[in-house]
Amino acid sequence: MPHRILKSRRSFIKTLAGTAAGLAGSSAFGAPLIKNPGLERKLTFNNLHTGEKLTAVYWAGGDYQPEVLKEIDHLLRDHRTGTSIEMDRQLFDLLYLLQRDIGLSKEFQIISGYRSPKTNELLRKQGGGGVAKKSYHMQGKALDIRVPGVPLRDVQNMALKLKSGGVGYYGKSNFVHVDVGPVRRWG
Repeated sequence: MPHRILKSRRSFIKTLAGTAAGLAGSSAFGAPLIKNPGLERKLTFNNLHTGEKLTAVYWAGGDYQPEVLKEIDHLLRDHRTGTSIEMDRQLFDLLYLLQRDIGLSKEFQIISGYRSPKTNELLRKQGGGGVAKKSYHMQGKALDIRVPGVPLRDVQNMALKLKSGGVGYYGKSNFVHVDVGPVRRWG
């Protein structure tokens, strides 16, 4: 019996250590993704559904830029309903780090940003696959993206290396899903 308890404790400690390691680089507890607050951060978006493009410095002088963030939130709105919410700011930091690792300053083509519950349910009923009932898109914590000129697998692999949330690969639909939820992967 004592051997069984010891084995159980070891198993528990291994599980706990693995969970902590998985969360260390994530935004699960709201930890900043970018350690150097002094750098200016700029992103370029192209919403493929609305045709809207935006290049914006969303972080400058050591802080997020509220008016710029409102513009980005609007660009990432649910194009079916026209509704928008405040997107999770760490999502933009994730894109900034991804852009840095890709080594390019190309645009992020947006396939899906915010999704209203109505739109999310519509997509689930259409059976497109991969639409979660409690999608992070509905919380403003997820984007489906691609980067022109960069193979999807490269985008996926670079996002996985960041260990900052979920990364899904949708090769047939030609996009990568990134979110700032728990670290996980699929596709």
